[in-house]
Amino acid sequence: MPVPDTEIDIQGVQLTIFILIFALVTLLGFAASRWRAANLDNLDEWGLGGRSFGAWITWFLIGGDLYTAYTFVAVPALVYGAGALGFFAVPYTIVVYPIVFFVALRLWSVSRARGYVTAADFVEARHGSPALALIIALTGIVATMPYIALQLIGIEAVLKTMGLGTQEFLGTDEWPVIIAFAILAAYTYQAGLRAPALIAFVKDTLIYVVVIAAVIVIPYKLGGFDEIFAAADAKFEASPNPNDGITLADAQVLGYSTLAFGSALALFLYPHCVTGLLAARSRDTIKRNMAALPAYSLVLGLLALLGYMAIAAGVKPIVTDGKADPNTIVPQLFDSQFPAWFAGIAFAAIGIGALVPAAIMSIAAANLFSRNVWKAYLRPQADEREQARVSKITSLVVKAGAVATILVLDPQFSIDLQLIGGVIILQTLPAIVLGLYSGWFHRSALIAGWVAGMVVGLSMLYTTENAATGKAHFGGSLYRWSDLGLDTDKTVYPGLVAVLVNLAVCVVGTVVMRAGKVPAGVDRTAPEDYRADHVPARPH
Repeated sequence: MPVPDTEIDIQGVQLTIFILIFALVTLLGFAASRWRAANLDNLDEWGLGGRSFGAWITWFLIGGDLYTAYTFVAVPALVYGAGALGFFAVPYTIVVYPIVFFVALRLWSVSRARGYVTAADFVEARHGSPALALIIALTGIVATMPYIALQLIGIEAVLKTMGLGTQEFLGTDEWPVIIAFAILAAYTYQAGLRAPALIAFVKDTLIYVVVIAAVIVIPYKLGGFDEIFAAADAKFEASPNPNDGITLADAQVLGYSTLAFGSALALFLYPHCVTGLLAARSRDTIKRNMAALPAYSLVLGLLALLGYMAIAAGVKPIVTDGKADPNTIVPQLFDSQFPAWFAGIAFAAIGIGALVPAAIMSIAAANLFSRNVWKAYLRPQADEREQARVSKITSLVVKAGAVATILVLDPQFSIDLQLIGGVIILQTLPAIVLGLYSGWFHRSALIAGWVAGMVVGLSMLYTTENAATGKAHFGGSLYRWSDLGLDTDKTVYPGLVAVLVNLAVCVVGTVVMRAGKVPAGVDRTAPEDYRADHVPARPH
């Protein structure tokens, strides 16, 4: 029997506050072009903010980059639907910073010393392989595109709760999202990385205010955390899925652990994370941020608890076209528990939380195309001005592509694309991360390892089913060992298995290549580059 759609009236107060805050952010975005006035026709200035951001700006920028609107709506939604498994995002954002501390410093230093704008720039110089650099660049672009599209899901969830997104205009009901991204495209084109850096201050301040209010007010109204956990436990006890619960089932432990660890390894390989790091002023700035960024993990843990609060509050997802949208859980919770004016602030925080990372992601993807495709293969003679112009245009194309993805594809399929993106980006780890510490790996072996990792990872994802949704392929982030004929109910994260295969091929391949005296690439970096901490004159 079809499920009737949820009827949501236009919420005037919430919508007004949302529009006012969005307008403020838009003004900040355009004003950012005059912030720290510089020649924005230079790629270093437009794409990396002049590599001049200090500790505070970098903290807000990277925080705004990593903790996206999708995180704020999807993590609680997963907790709401599955329970403890949804908390995997909390340990992985804690584990990631000690790991990245050592990697980020070396990547920042060698990039500063040699003028690299992307990780692919470094790979080309370190391994002496333009082909490998192109693979890394295209991998980054492919993995980033669905990530940008997913930011739209966060905005859509908020718009649905306020009653928008159901009325057609110019032949589409997605017109509010299109307008929002058109405005984002305009000020990002004009101001580059300075726009999301400035807006991140507003975004993160709003997020902290909303989260603190939520974990105080909502539990108080619901009778305390005892009542909240009791309601969640009762729901999962009645679930037909034996793995749903407020604690992990034995079969979930391996999958949960590998998913968290694999996600931690992948996080800072994404181009937008690299862009945030390379925009920092000094090594000391990176050190301070790796020590301070776990504060966001505390917020993420509190956000995850909103999933249990939604259960206790009796919140139901909005249904459109006969399908329930679990990403509307948090907006629906705020709508039911807060006065309209504060719910409007909360919705604005989620909306801006989509714009900041989307801007950085589009800039990062554009930089990869400009430097490692356009200049490397199409226009080797392109100067800094031309590279900046190509990056600006590409950033518009990337945003348009993200919007088209949402318009054409089922949003749930976009989520699956992002899942695939995580496995894909993880296969760049040997060339980038290990390359920062050793030039031993042979360029041909690194390419072979990338191919092997891709084949294994995508094959495992392809055969993963989802009984709840009826999907036969790409149905989840955990692979069942039973699909290999083993008598076990344990699962594992495909990305981690794939990168282990990748590494094994890289090692064996390098030994074979060196034994066969196959010429290796010329390393154009120097040992002192990896410890550099100078700040050259800003180009104009």
